Amino acid sequence: MKRIVVLISGSGSNLQALIDACARKEISGNICAVFSNVADAYGLTRAQQAGIATQVVEPRAFADRAAYDAALADAVDAYRPDLVVLAGYMRILTPEFVNRYAGIMLNIHPSLLPKYPGLHTHQRALENGDREHGVTVHFVTEELDGGPVVLQAVVPIIENDTEDTLAKRVQVEEHRIYPLVVSWFVDGRLTMRDGSAWMDGKPLSAQGFQS
Repeated sequence: MKRIVVLISGSGSNLQALIDACARKEISGNICAVFSNVADAYGLTRAQQAGIATQVVEPRAFADRAAYDAALADAVDAYRPDLVVLAGYMRILTPEFVNRYAGIMLNIHPSLLPKYPGLHTHQRALENGDREHGVTVHFVTEELDGGPVVLQAVVPIIENDTEDTLAKRVQVEEHRIYPLVVSWFVDGRLTMRDGSAWMDGKPLSAQGFQS
């Protein structure tokens, strides 16, 4: 059983999707710890209700981002993770942290990368008059939201969509594809090689799989 550590900052809905997938044996792995930079993040409650160890590492206790990430990495390493999953973790990671987990760290981002890295993706898609939006699961590299894409799910933008309605439809797809990608990784089918995502021994295209 592969050991998974999850980092969160908020409500943890993607964390819950992963917890549920593990419980259904759809992921051949064990979430051994959940970390948060926010003490009252509801995702910590979700983890505790599932019997998963939790730990809060608060930024204000550290002099700078480098010191914080070094301490967080040491705490994560105590669980000997095979995979580190970012599930709504809202801090920008230092290159040192990213490189420490190169090839074993995944993130989910609510846009069809490379479109709209960063924040406010739903608003930006609506303001630009896009006809479709979506979500991307990718490996984490030093470039913000720029790592190799594994899987994307497309969501049509419909008339009278708001940020809230669009976000809710995107989130449905998040909860579907993130556990799937994690399962590929823990089953040994998905790897990162030479800056690219590989599936079943073959490199994926720049856009990864489309779902």
